[in-house]
Amino acid sequence: MKLRELVWNGSERRPRAPVRLTLAVVALVLVVVAVGVVFSVFSAALTLSSGLAASFVSILLPGVLAVVLGVVVDRRRVSDLGLGFDRDWWLDLGFGLFLGAALMTVIFLLALAVGWVRVDGTFTGGSRGFLAGFALLTLQFLAVGFAEEILLRGYLLTNVAEGLAGYTSRAVAAGVAVLVSSVVFGAAHLLNPNATLVSTAGISLAGIFLAVGYVLTDELAIPVGLHVTWNLFQGGVYGFPVSGLGIGANVVDTAETGPDLFTGGAFGPEAGLLGVLGTVLGTALVVAYVRWRYGEARLAPGLFEPDLRWRD
Repeated sequence: MKLRELVWNGSERRPRAPVRLTLAVVALVLVVVAVGVVFSVFSAALTLSSGLAASFVSILLPGVLAVVLGVVVDRRRVSDLGLGFDRDWWLDLGFGLFLGAALMTVIFLLALAVGWVRVDGTFTGGSRGFLAGFALLTLQFLAVGFAEEILLRGYLLTNVAEGLAGYTSRAVAAGVAVLVSSVVFGAAHLLNPNATLVSTAGISLAGIFLAVGYVLTDELAIPVGLHVTWNLFQGGVYGFPVSGLGIGANVVDTAETGPDLFTGGAFGPEAGLLGVLGTVLGTALVVAYVRWRYGEARLAPGLFEPDLRWRD
C-alpha cells in the first residue's frame, strides 16, 4: 500500500478516519488554547452582557468546529452528523427531553423518600433573581447539549464506527465507537470540581446511555434531548450539583444528606448509584422507545454508510 493510500481514501475522496480524527484533535486543542488566550487578554474589558455572550460562544465552539470539520474535511452533509431536522427528528427530540426530565425526577423523589436529600428552599436565583438565572441556565444547557453531542457522538463516534466497519463486524465497530466516545466523555469531566475516578466512570456510563439513541437511529435528537433536560432538571430544577458544578438558580434548593455512594456527593448523581440506576433504566427505555416507534431496535445502517457531499 502506497503512503498516499494510508492517509487518503480514494474511493471516498477524503482523508481516512485516523487522519480525520487526528486533525480534529489538533484543531480542537488550537481552538481551546486560542479561546483561553483571548479570555485572559480581554477579560478585564468584558461587560456582563459581553461576558455572557463570550461564554456561550466558547460552549458552542466545539460543536461548531465539529460541523465545520465534518463538512469541509469529512465531506459530509450536515444531516450525516445526526442533524436531520425532519419531523421524526423533532419527535425524537421531544422524547429525549421528556425522558431526561423524568429520570432526574425519579432520582430526586427516591433520594427524598429515603431521606438522602433535604429541601431548604424554592425558587432561588442568586444576584440575578430566579427567572433570569433559570433562563440563562436553560440556554447554557441547550448549548452544552448540542455542542457535546455533535462533537462526541455525531463526529467522534461516527468516525470511529466508520473507520472500523471495514475491518470488523458492524456490531464490534459500533461497540468500540460507543466505548471510545464514552471514555472521552468521562475523561473530559475529570478536571471538574470534586471529580474522582468514580465520577469519571459514572460520566462514561452516562456517555453509553447517550450513545444508544444515536447508534439506533443515526440521529442526535434523542441524546441531545436527554443531555439538555438531564442537566437542567438535575441542577436547575432539583438543586443537585451538575458534574461537580454548583448551580445558582434552582426551583428546589436541596442539600445532600445521604451516603455519597448513592447520591454522588459533591459531584452529583452521576457519581452515585442513583445516577447509575437512572442511566441503566434510561438505556432500557430508549431501546424500548426505538423499537416501538420504528418497529425494531438495531444498529442504524447510516452509522456506517456516510452521506458524502460529492455523491449526487
